[in-house]
Amino acid sequence: MSENNEYEKDNIEFETEQLTNSLESDSIDVFRSLFLELHPYDQAKLFGKLTQEQREKVYQFLSPEEMAGIFENVNTDEEDYETYLSEMDSNYVADMLGQMYADDAVDVLNELDKDQVAGYLSIMDVDAAQEIRELLHYDEYTAGSIMTTEFIAIEANQTARSALQILKNEAPRAETIYYVYVINEDKRLVGVLTLRDLIIADEDTMIAEITNERVVSVSVSEDQEEVARRMRDYNFLAVPVVDHQNHLLGIITVDDIIDVIDEEASDDYSKLAGISDVDGADRHSFASAKKRLPWLIILLFLGMLTANLIGRFEETLDQVSILAVFIPLIAGMAGNTGTQALAVAIRRIATGDVLNESKIKLILREAGTGLITGSVCGILIMGIVFFWKSNLFLGVLVGLSVLITLIVATLAGALVPLIMHKCKVDPAVASGPFITTINDIISILIYLGLATVFMNFLL
Repeated sequence: MSENNEYEKDNIEFETEQLTNSLESDSIDVFRSLFLELHPYDQAKLFGKLTQEQREKVYQFLSPEEMAGIFENVNTDEEDYETYLSEMDSNYVADMLGQMYADDAVDVLNELDKDQVAGYLSIMDVDAAQEIRELLHYDEYTAGSIMTTEFIAIEANQTARSALQILKNEAPRAETIYYVYVINEDKRLVGVLTLRDLIIADEDTMIAEITNERVVSVSVSEDQEEVARRMRDYNFLAVPVVDHQNHLLGIITVDDIIDVIDEEASDDYSKLAGISDVDGADRHSFASAKKRLPWLIILLFLGMLTANLIGRFEETLDQVSILAVFIPLIAGMAGNTGTQALAVAIRRIATGDVLNESKIKLILREAGTGLITGSVCGILIMGIVFFWKSNLFLGVLVGLSVLITLIVATLAGALVPLIMHKCKVDPAVASGPFITTINDIISILIYLGLATVFMNFLL
């Protein structure tokens, strides 16, 4: 396997060198011959490695239609899109966007400011511009914003022969042909059939006879994460998008859903880490610091609250200074178990599992988990403290604090995301650093509060 990888790597490096050499020598025929043989993904990957001077030659060597295939596979930041488009002639950009699938063109335009978008649309092909405008009107992160209008729809009152002819005519422009959607005279979705159904049907068979009327669709305003979950559950290659009157507006294909899943996972991971954008957080030091500072400043003030809380128990710590030794241990245990419960709760919310069972059941299970882990850890630390400091009550105090803290921290880690989900707030905002700091405060309050109450036994 490693030999194959090395061979593939060497082959890619060789092809890259050949292509860059052909650009440097202005060998348009050599470049086109080599470049257009590559997979569109490899084309986009190579394009991202070129210098500005080399990219400007690529725009001369490739047509807008050929460039459209590259941009449909480019996965980059807003700044890079603006850079690339600024290097091209405006008419070239407009032609390229018009040749792209509408949903992919919308993805590019969403990274630009409104004036730039209006400018490109004004010089674009009228039909393509109208199609893109319709998609731009939908709210971001909804089914409408990621659907494509390049699909194949046929009417039920026609034969398989005529449907196949429509399929042949429209297939070159359609994003997928594996599903053919059936509509009525009012353009309402009434069913679906697969390409296989159409091919094996007798040519004189009416479409209505072979249509599967139990079609699963999504609303145009439905959240893209819910759409991704639906497609995962049904193993669809595409899903139709309808309005509230069941008019067929477009389809969402599996390649777009893979992008959504990647985007949502990256977004959740960013929030769990207390960073606004983990993907772009390491490009420049200033940009990285800018994205991390907001959460760090919030946590700084929460840390000051923790310090103030410890100061409130200064008298207790003065009388029994050994108590300070165990503060990091108890706070750390609370943060760890809270983060574990948080990760489990957010995962269940993200996958939709929390909708399939009682929230009370989930909370009780987490409470039981906290009780078991707290009991084991509490007994263990109680024995360690007793043999270490030869003080039974100190061991009992630390063990009891660990027990209560782990129960409360586990419940907090599970409850906070559930409450936020109920309030229609992204539960991933309850990030690991946030939960950890909150549990630090709770654990110190429990530990030093118990120590204050039972001070006489300690003395």
